[in-house]
Amino acid sequence: MNLIKTAIQFFKDAYYELTKATWLGKKEVVGTTVVVVVFVIIMSIFVSIVDMFLGTIVGVIL
Repeated sequence: MNLIKTAIQFFKDAYYELTKATWLGKKEVVGTTVVVVVFVIIMSIFVSIVDMFLGTIVGVIL
């Protein structure tokens, strides 16, 4: 029974803390999402180029 009371108190406290949180607006969420997607695309291209370069070097050596 003590476990149930502890769990209920935990969820009450968690809900209370969430009401104090500051949430980003839609504009900020969309903006940061675009930045992350662009960064992932750029890093994917970079890693692909490095992979091709190193693969070519290993192919020449072997």
